[in-house]
Amino acid sequence: MADPLPEALGLLLREARARLVTAAVDDPTLDARLIVEHFSGMTRTQAIADPERKIDRSAIAAIDAALRRRAGGEPVHRILGYREFYGLRLLLSPETLEPRPDTETLVEAVLPFVKAIAAREGECRVLDLGTGTGAIALALLSAEPAATATGVDIAAGALATASRNARQLGLADRFTALESNWFEKVSGRYHVIAANPPYISSQDIENLQDEVRDFDPRTALDGGEDGLDPYRTIAAEAEVFLKPEGRIAVEIGYTQQDDVTGIFTAAGYAPVGAFRDLGGNDRVLVFQRGNP
Repeated sequence: MADPLPEALGLLLREARARLVTAAVDDPTLDARLIVEHFSGMTRTQAIADPERKIDRSAIAAIDAALRRRAGGEPVHRILGYREFYGLRLLLSPETLEPRPDTETLVEAVLPFVKAIAAREGECRVLDLGTGTGAIALALLSAEPAATATGVDIAAGALATASRNARQLGLADRFTALESNWFEKVSGRYHVIAANPPYISSQDIENLQDEVRDFDPRTALDGGEDGLDPYRTIAAEAEVFLKPEGRIAVEIGYTQQDDVTGIFTAAGYAPVGAFRDLGGNDRVLVFQRGNP
């Protein structure tokens, strides 16, 4: 059992970092700061300006509990209950994938098209398949006031979280949550169909980092025997829900560009864009029906 945490903010930060270093956490300095700031209600500026500030015992107890969870392998943002994505603070829940910076690549890939459609037609309708926290849909809505979005997910808990995020961001009037297995209960046509689908092959799930395998929902990770099942479903069924000249944007695993492109071209789509994430890995593909 760890010794009681000190009361002074500066000492508290140093002790938190030391505990996470001992636990071999990947980024102990950042995680300690995030935990201490969140549960103490202090900011980084306050920690620097007033390291002798006393922290009350209830906050210290919460910080201690959070450090134990982090040392046990739970991701820091799961402990905090939120994650920043595209400048938005998104609440997390056990049913949602933790949105990651790589997925911002998809938002950037389709945003110019969303804006162009909105400028031309006065609206842009977005369908976000497997919406989770609502990250993709809500990022696009925040960037384009004329856009509307339907977030589809098979998990009711994920949809509740996405709806709550939409309300907290002031976007609820343009966001609709729909419980559906892919297109099963979808109606209407959309200018953009976007998805960050499960794309890990079933046999590779156990090889993922512990923080992903043990805390992200398996349904948001497992893409079937070869990791490509969701792309086959989207390519086969999307046409009746896509407006003429509409586009499909999908996140992919870094080795899947050729396979996913083959699936969509075989279904009658033409590739119109391929985008890499900040790490230089293939990450997003965009398709259009027929010839671009």
